[in-house]
Amino acid sequence: MPDRDLLPPLAELRLADHHCHGVVRRDPGPAAFEAMLTEADYVGVPGVSMFGTQLGLALRRWCPPVLGLDPHAGPEEYLAARAGFGHEEVSRRFLRAAGLDAVYVDTGFEPEPLTSPAELAALAGLAGARAHEIVRLEQVAETVAARLAGDAGAAAGFGSAFRAELAARAEHAAGFKSVAAYRVGLDLAPERPTATEVAVAAAHWLDSPTGTPGRLADPVLHRFFIWCGADLGLPIQFHVGYGDRDVDLHRCSPLRLTGLLRALEPAGVPILLLHNYPFHREAGYLAQVFPHVYLDAGLATHNLGRGSAALIAETLELAPFGKFLYSSDGFGLPELHYLGAVLFRRGLSEFLRAGLEDGSWTRADAEQIARQAAYENAARVYGKRLRPTRRRPRDPHTSVRTPGL
Repeated sequence: MPDRDLLPPLAELRLADHHCHGVVRRDPGPAAFEAMLTEADYVGVPGVSMFGTQLGLALRRWCPPVLGLDPHAGPEEYLAARAGFGHEEVSRRFLRAAGLDAVYVDTGFEPEPLTSPAELAALAGLAGARAHEIVRLEQVAETVAARLAGDAGAAAGFGSAFRAELAARAEHAAGFKSVAAYRVGLDLAPERPTATEVAVAAAHWLDSPTGTPGRLADPVLHRFFIWCGADLGLPIQFHVGYGDRDVDLHRCSPLRLTGLLRALEPAGVPILLLHNYPFHREAGYLAQVFPHVYLDAGLATHNLGRGSAALIAETLELAPFGKFLYSSDGFGLPELHYLGAVLFRRGLSEFLRAGLEDGSWTRADAEQIARQAAYENAARVYGKRLRPTRRRPRDPHTSVRTPGL
């Protein structure tokens, strides 16, 4: 679909990227560049190149013109041009070409120094007020554990220390994020852990002969973090589905969160399901049936390349349009932030155009859906806290709702 076929609203609307990361502060060499194009942790397998993937081909199609090259430039030509500009200019070009309105930046994972939310916004040509931090719950716990190292009463005081640290971080944050999916999976019990359960779990985690806690992977602690976040009233993001090989994907279906979603509903806190592929249809169902659940198709959008249009259409089979948010999950390479925006605009445009052509909706409908997904939904979810909802009571002997109060 040529650029001229983009629906005008999607060609012109700026995007609120509600889940992304910073970009690197260096010029990666060819091997490092390819490594950042994949969720795998390998490169250099004979006969296998990350440029020979849907993402690699999408990059070669859409990114070279930003650097003054023809579409489909070869990898060597592209990387040479990129190196000639330097990483700061490359980042500025791609982030500005993405057409962003705001960025919500997960600062909890930095295997190397990345740009801060404010720096990312500046590269994108945004005012500092358009930069927002998403605080990763597990990173806060690890910070607290490091502070308590060597304290004989560390386990007993861990819960209160975590709450205090999280409250301090929340003062300047737009939301929280849980990576329980990576550590224990999403089959989390719904109940709030007791103080005793938290202390016992913290003791197991903190007890290490080296003095340094091991990998944080305790379902009691992950539930505790989530409930602490809910108590502070900020939106909570959950990694769901597709990720690197550290994820046991069969344990990452969002349907496993159903009990916890029910338990969290009275708190009125927005829950945002990130990525979701290949469980995007399941996530759409949850967004339909739970008033506090929202979703995106980030990360998979650029990884699926030209398949992103089908991904977006399937995600929107059940999900209300007012629940679908844009995200790139761009990490490290600014090309990923840009490709997320390009493929999102094209995929959603294809979906909306098909409905216009067969008369399923009007142009006004299409324009409203585009605005909602581009930035309105993010502004609503992160701009104010949801009020607790009252659910209609159910007759315990039937699945049919009884008359509402």
